[in-house]
Formats: sequence, structure tokens, C-alpha cells
Amino acid sequence: MRDPNSLPERYRLTEADSDFRAPAQVGRLALLRVFVQESLQVILPALVLALTVHLFLAQATIVYGQSMEPNLSERQRLIIDKFSYRLQPPQRNDIVVLDIPGMDEMLVKRVIGLPGETIEIRDGVVYVNGDPAAEPFPHELGYQSMKAVTLGPLSYFVMGDNRDNSNDSRTFGPVKREYIIGRVWLRYWPLNAIKYF
Repeated sequence: MRDPNSLPERYRLTEADSDFRAPAQVGRLALLRVFVQESLQVILPALVLALTVHLFLAQATIVYGQSMEPNLSERQRLIIDKFSYRLQPPQRNDIVVLDIPGMDEMLVKRVIGLPGETIEIRDGVVYVNGDPAAEPFPHELGYQSMKAVTLGPLSYFVMGDNRDNSNDSRTFGPVKREYIIGRVWLRYWPLNAIKYF
């Protein structure tokens, strides 16, 4: 065999040439393995991060129906804060997202009554422990009435802002704390209606 060093210089492989040609000498399976490993190094942490955020911190959802009008309208998109209620309980007038067993979709409602309180509706006025509820804006319930309900230690009374068109605690009763996924933190769509809650 001919000594490579005896070839004319223009035909000799330099160290740079051998580095350039090295990938071509690696088998296809080895290249595939390297590609898969590098892809997993990027994709796996991203999936773990996304899953952690979705399970424990925040979640996106869409408003269905008209029960929260005029504050939230059909097809608006929301971000739910799932972390805050790990530190403190839901507060009156929080807008929350509920996942109630047996219901086909999640519900968006406003917290009206807190654990231990007595809720009653007389002639369209909501009463909390015998006093008219301090609500952030006026509602019309006509002359609707509801007998007094005393909430348990981990139960909440929720209602839609569109009181005449809402399936809420007046229908299905108080909601257990465990059914509250989180509070509405941000309306991000449509862009001209972005709002923090």
C-alpha cells in the first residue's frame, strides 16, 4: 500500500479535512441516536415544565355561555390562577372556575357566600347573614326568592353575573372547595378586551 505521505500535497488529507468528513463516517443509527438524545434534552424539560404549570400554577380556558355577562362573554379566553388558593381560601366576589363532577364542562362563576355564612334571596336581593350583599355592580333578579342556606365549613355559594341566565348554586347548591380549580386571573382574548382580575 502506498504511503499517504508520499502523495502530492494537494491529494493529502489535512486534519481539518478529516474533521469535516467525520460525520459521513458515522453510521446512520449513531446519527439517529444523537438526534434523539439532543431532541429529548430540549423537549423533555419543556414538557415537564408545561405539565407542572398546567397542574399547579395556571391553566387556560374558554368562556362558554352568557352566565357571566356583562363581565365575561362567550368565547373569551382566560388564564386561571391555580396557585393562590393553595395559600389562601377563595374570597367574596372572586371569579372562579369550577369543575363539578357530573357536569360536561367547567363553569365560570362569582363567589357570593363563604363557608359558615347563611345565604338567602328575598325579592331579588341577595342577603348574607341577614344583610344585603355588598356586590361590585347592580344585578337584576326580578322578584326571585330563595330560602336561607347555611354553608358548610368548606362550601361556597356561587352565582353568575347574568343572574337571569345562570346555572349556579341556586340550582345545584353550594360548591365544595375541592371543585374550585382556581380564580380567573387574566382575560387575554380578544386582545381589545385584555383585563386582569
